[in-house]
Amino acid sequence: MQDKNTVTVGAAIAAFLERCGVRTAFGVISIHNMPILDAFHERGRIRFVPARGEAGATNMADAAARTTAGLGVCLTSTGTAAGNASGAMVEALTAGTPLLHITGQIESPYLDRNLAYIHEAPDQLTMLKAVSKAAFRVRSAETALSTLKLAVQTAMSAPTGPVSVEIPIDIQGAHIPMPEDLSPLPLKTLAPSAEALDQLADRLASARRPLLWLGGGARQAGAAVKRLLDMGFGVVTSTQGRGIVPEDDPRSLGAYNLHAPVQAFYRGCDAMLVVGSRLRSNETLKYELELPRPLFRIDADPSAEGRCYNSDYFVTGDAVLALEGLADRLEGRMQVDPEHAAALRRAHDEAVRGLIDGLGPYAQLVRTLQARLGRNFNWVRDVTVSNSTWGNRELRVFEPTAGVHALGGGIGQGLAMGIGAAVAAAVSGSGRKTVCLAGDGGFILNLGELAAAVQEEADLLIVLMNDKGYGVIKNIQDTYYGGRRCYVDLHTPDYAQLCAALSLRHARVSELGGLGAALDGALSRKGPFLLEIDMLAIGSFKTVFAGPPVNEKSDLEKSAA
Repeated sequence: MQDKNTVTVGAAIAAFLERCGVRTAFGVISIHNMPILDAFHERGRIRFVPARGEAGATNMADAAARTTAGLGVCLTSTGTAAGNASGAMVEALTAGTPLLHITGQIESPYLDRNLAYIHEAPDQLTMLKAVSKAAFRVRSAETALSTLKLAVQTAMSAPTGPVSVEIPIDIQGAHIPMPEDLSPLPLKTLAPSAEALDQLADRLASARRPLLWLGGGARQAGAAVKRLLDMGFGVVTSTQGRGIVPEDDPRSLGAYNLHAPVQAFYRGCDAMLVVGSRLRSNETLKYELELPRPLFRIDADPSAEGRCYNSDYFVTGDAVLALEGLADRLEGRMQVDPEHAAALRRAHDEAVRGLIDGLGPYAQLVRTLQARLGRNFNWVRDVTVSNSTWGNRELRVFEPTAGVHALGGGIGQGLAMGIGAAVAAAVSGSGRKTVCLAGDGGFILNLGELAAAVQEEADLLIVLMNDKGYGVIKNIQDTYYGGRRCYVDLHTPDYAQLCAALSLRHARVSELGGLGAALDGALSRKGPFLLEIDMLAIGSFKTVFAGPPVNEKSDLEKSAA
């Protein structure tokens, strides 16, 4: 008989997550996570969003974490279900998202005994370790909460990342006294050494044309970044660093980090400080982009030193603490060239003009979206030609939590990410409309999540760029394979009929003169809306995108020569 003074481990986990500030979780209910989800339901303090697949649930939790600067939570079953989540876990790992993935596990007496027990995946924990920052197994009811506390601390401590915890079903349902201390563990913050900051400040103080490169690891450091901008620094960001400085700030290049006018501007800079960025291959011409020297770096990960680029001085530490300490040391010491800001603005404006010109008819789409959306929106993008062409730099974003991109390069994740961002916005009360840019090739991969969007009444505008195929692959085949197109034309649903079947509002735009009216209808009330852009009717971009930018002699060109 159950002791009325005890609770299930699942209920203790729910109570702990509430104390962590978790208000939304995502997943697929299963016999291997029901004790936890039953507690969610009974306690009524965490909104659970039932996704249609584990991959989608994990992407939803990822985007919810990115857009709220909090902890994302997803729950899956064991075995195949945990495997289904693995691709989305790779995305969260690439993006450094603080995410807690709770997966079930079979009954502990049968675990790891090679009994062909249903739902068991051989060596599941090793699989989870491969796609997570860390992975843990709960081995007893008594250690369940301490394991969860460690997992959350690990996920939330810089460098942040997804953490998996597998909990056998018999342990989830076991009864324990409600723990007295449900508070999460303090986050581990790596303070930079005072001597290192002194050295870095001395090296930067003589710079006349200094530039900051901000990555996702600097997203919490906006106040310190502003102090440096006020001293005369300019700024450029990675895709993950967008919005740390509002992208209409005249001192910012935004994410125009590769365009020819910006590369020319780099040659006039006499110092660059890279903060919280891994200097990814597709944002640095496979690490061959000529960055200003001396090149200094700040990163919470000490192993980043010497990776991708050799640095002239490296400081290990939390971005916020390091930049605040650096700003304190540089106050009143900088003598920045007064022409520096004007040169940055010219480079930015020339890069923007080049990008907009290359869009051809779709420049109107960008202008209209920006005008209608204002400043308070989430900008979620899947991997598609349109995002690679303009979405990673335009629309402008104004908050470090406003931009979400499938950073790992996997297609089809944008829809679920958009749902996660929209639900998180509703729960947090941010008032943000969520806009998701997707291409038809990737969109169909997780099409079932449209049902989740309707069921959850997600305030989500999906801009679906439909050319009935894999557009970027077609361009690569045209450029590097003699125009031999294969496996790129796709049977595509009639989205008007599909949306009607789902009770999802829809409009198709075949002529951009009607875009404004379609957008007004889409934005007139809350809830999901699919805005289909008929690219076959509207036409092509003026400038062809055939894969990430490369130097003059790329690997593809060498192989095709």
